[in-house]
Amino acid sequence: MIILTGGAGFIGSCFLKRLNLEGISDVMVVDDIKDPAKEKNLRGKTYLGYVQKDDFLKQVKNKKAPVAEIIVHMGACSSTIETDTDYIMRNNYEYSKSLLEWALEHNTRFIYASSAATYGDGSFGFSDSDENTKRLKPLNPYGNSKHLFDLWVMDNGLIDKVTGIKFFNVFGPNEYHKGEMRSIVCKKYKEILDTGKIALFKSYSKDYADGEQKRDFVYIKDAVEIMWHLFKNPEITGIFNLGTGIARTWNDLAKAMFFAMDVKPRIEYIDMPVEIRDRYQYFTQADMAKLRATKCPAHFRPLEESVKDYITYLKVGSYI
Repeated sequence: MIILTGGAGFIGSCFLKRLNLEGISDVMVVDDIKDPAKEKNLRGKTYLGYVQKDDFLKQVKNKKAPVAEIIVHMGACSSTIETDTDYIMRNNYEYSKSLLEWALEHNTRFIYASSAATYGDGSFGFSDSDENTKRLKPLNPYGNSKHLFDLWVMDNGLIDKVTGIKFFNVFGPNEYHKGEMRSIVCKKYKEILDTGKIALFKSYSKDYADGEQKRDFVYIKDAVEIMWHLFKNPEITGIFNLGTGIARTWNDLAKAMFFAMDVKPRIEYIDMPVEIRDRYQYFTQADMAKLRATKCPAHFRPLEESVKDYITYLKVGSYI
């Protein structure tokens, strides 16, 4: 049996679909379903059952949780603007520790989601080497919670027993429930339909012009293929970046949307909220050498192709 936390969420539900395509359905989904849009992520998928995340944690602590062959731990508070540090630490750091300790007790494989938010302002680069990981300084509570768990794994000598995935800017279908954490493609699609233009944040760095801030955008369909490779190769352990390895600008992303929607490009630049200006990442780009060294077939479609494919889902509101 597989336990998939965050299984009704964005990445989790898409990975569940990938498992189903391989004929795998013995999956226990752990999540917190309140938003109807999130519930829709599970429709059409096959799995054993669903357990609310707090109830599952109680089962783990009371030693009553069902023993699984593998835990794929995608569940977390993923908001980079959440300021309640206690909440973030309980949901991300402490929850993850409890699951991993339980997994180790039962000799259960453990794959978990880390994040590119751990890299902070990028001043130490984007290498996922263990040496570099120890130097990182995240910019927000979310990134810090993920970073602290990575460090806990390393400090306890568990790096060869688990597989961590530092997701960069993943976007695509099934993210509809994520509110402000949705990708620009998802948030701005209707804006372009209604107004014929798109608003992007101004830059507050002398090193980047407006809209020229860069991110490593990775399409969900490509991301789950990497996850599937890691899933079926238990000998691959450690913490790995998952991005395309190519940074693109927000302007590139916007222009790809206009092209896919057959609309003449019109980009406006608006003030960035004051509360996030000092926590803003101006550049991210995954160093993929470590993952590629495992002979992982890390193939990524171009940004323009990914956006075009996603637009076909947004047009009809469909799910993976």
